[in-house]
Amino acid sequence: MASYTKLPSGSWRVQVRHKGRYVSESFQRREDARRWATDTERRIDRGELPTSVRARGIATFEDLIDLHVADMSEVGNPRQLIPMGRIIKFAVATAMRQEEICRVTWSDLNERAKMLTIRDRKDPREKKGNDQRIPLLAVSGYDAMALIDEQRAIRGNEDDRIFPCNHKSVSNVFTRACQALRIDDLHFHDLRHEGTSRLFEAGFRIEQVSLVTGHKDWKMLRRYTHLKPESLHDFAPRAA
Repeated sequence: MASYTKLPSGSWRVQVRHKGRYVSESFQRREDARRWATDTERRIDRGELPTSVRARGIATFEDLIDLHVADMSEVGNPRQLIPMGRIIKFAVATAMRQEEICRVTWSDLNERAKMLTIRDRKDPREKKGNDQRIPLLAVSGYDAMALIDEQRAIRGNEDDRIFPCNHKSVSNVFTRACQALRIDDLHFHDLRHEGTSRLFEAGFRIEQVSLVTGHKDWKMLRRYTHLKPESLHDFAPRAA
């Protein structure tokens, strides 16, 4: 069953719900929307997976998040003004928790040294006063310092935070996006795990990774190494 909505921009948004499937798309003309909806329903009837036209060029998860946020903004939802794609990349680049990302300020940044101070970082033994300086690296596939530079373009005078967002709102948007994109069992905290794994893949040792993640107990980091005894042959020439 297809439903059509005329957007404030003048374009048409069509939503198809058919046999338990859901997909949506936007078009300049209603007739184009109708044709696409008919074709989509036929695809579902043939057992094919329906795909949004714009989603066909999506390559990464943060692209999917950006697409969902753009869709929500298109229908006039002002609460979605959260740079989710950038926050996701920053989470992977730094292995920081969502509340930490939404708490750090410009005054916590040492741009020249590429260092960031995380205040009162979570720790099972102590939290208050547990400040940690972490390096802003570019080894995970994303450049943490470059992402902060991108934030300067939207920096406001009323809030000193680098990412001036409510961490609960970030979590809610992430969860809703996963649901809309039919991605199961993925949580924002998993990005911290991903970032930690990428540090090991980049060649850092446990004691070096802990300087980024804040783990006091190195045993907690062993599960991220994914190393097999055979892999030592690869490290031996470098050690020599």
